[in-house]
Amino acid sequence: MLLSTGPEVLRADDPDVRARLAESARITDGVAITSAQFEKWFAERSAAQLHEVTPIPFAKLRNWSFAGGSGNLVHDSGRFFSVAGLTAEVDDGPVRRWSQPIIVQPEIGLLGIAVREIDGVLHLLMQAKAEPGNPNGVQLSPTVQATKSNYTGVHRGRQVPYVEHFARADPCRVIADVLQSEHGAWFYRKRNRNMIVEVGPEVEAGEDFCWLTLGQVHEQLGIDHRVNMDARTVLSCLPGFGAEDRGLHSNTEILHWITSNQAVHDVETTLVGLGNLPGWRQSEWTISHERGVFFSVNAVDIVANSREVGGWTQPLIEPHGVGLVGLLVKRIDGVPHALLRARIEPGYIDAIELAPTVQGTPENHAHLSGPLHQQLLDFGQGPDERVLFDAELSEEGGRFYHSRSRYKIVEVGDDHPVEEPPGHYWITLPQITWLLQHRHYLNVQARSIIACLRAHEVSAANFHKAIRRDTP
Repeated sequence: MLLSTGPEVLRADDPDVRARLAESARITDGVAITSAQFEKWFAERSAAQLHEVTPIPFAKLRNWSFAGGSGNLVHDSGRFFSVAGLTAEVDDGPVRRWSQPIIVQPEIGLLGIAVREIDGVLHLLMQAKAEPGNPNGVQLSPTVQATKSNYTGVHRGRQVPYVEHFARADPCRVIADVLQSEHGAWFYRKRNRNMIVEVGPEVEAGEDFCWLTLGQVHEQLGIDHRVNMDARTVLSCLPGFGAEDRGLHSNTEILHWITSNQAVHDVETTLVGLGNLPGWRQSEWTISHERGVFFSVNAVDIVANSREVGGWTQPLIEPHGVGLVGLLVKRIDGVPHALLRARIEPGYIDAIELAPTVQGTPENHAHLSGPLHQQLLDFGQGPDERVLFDAELSEEGGRFYHSRSRYKIVEVGDDHPVEEPPGHYWITLPQITWLLQHRHYLNVQARSIIACLRAHEVSAANFHKAIRRDTP
């Protein structure tokens, strides 16, 4: 694919950054590639990438073993990640004390999207990438998606493409650079470096890569299992380009509310051995909860033709059931607000992070008496509620097997009370964008659904502008 070069490279402190992002978001078909050409390219890359995943017993894992004493599942190199046991005790929620397996991965991963101008329009370099746990094989991923063990060559495989643009980025070309958490229910204090870096016209798209406008990426978000979790979290860190309307709460009030929740909640977690973990059973093939809920830890053998190495074995976490990630949106004095919740999860560095309005898997809460299970069942069913976004998206396919959640954004009307339920806060999209410039304020599900909300807001704005242009 031949791409024409753009003007001078974009600088992170350029006052026109937001305007250029807005322009890129408005263009949904054609500059470097049309939507029809993209679909053809994506289908070809999906067919070309072989990824065979076969369940195996733990005894057939290569370079993995259960450590003596602790029983933790560890890699022989001491790198990558391990599966350990965790005990947790919290002061809020339907369950106050429990034990579980958890992934321990101290390394900070790198998630990066490269951007450049093509014919005067900002484009994002996206990758068609297969992961062993993806329910559909290939998904649209960031330019770089790698653990430190991967991009430093611990696996002795091929070099991660484009990693040099992020590992040695010129500060003047950095548009976003922030540490963010991963799933606090399954990772212990895991963080990734989310980066957006501008590159010059010399950077071309490799075989599994494609330059897309932000508008084209936004359209892909609405397709089930098309844009992966790592791409969604990086997209959420983009600078905002909407109006800075006054919200129900000031920025200072929001920070006070977050800090108060971090300070008042008691969350005690302790890493323990995986062997003989209370409530969990281990067989030759799996580690699972005695009631058959939550998730299991399984072993798989993987053969791939598009990764840094051609084959390997590893543990994967397999969630049970399809989750729901739901966000309520309401216009307050004409300004859209999202209802975020202060949520405790055992793997967070701080006591809480902001989560969507509703987050969970109905099957996991069916045995508990309380409002959460009913909220999961009833979300988006009210008479004054309008669905703005509804798609099934998967979580990170490198550690989780077929982890699926229904992402749903619902707008409520004037009849819905402005009064906030305990532990919830109405926050505007520009205020959320401001929070996302800082680490550990929004959890990964919230960042994913905010990326989807931005896509909807841009699409709705484009639609209304088109209506006004066509109106005599």
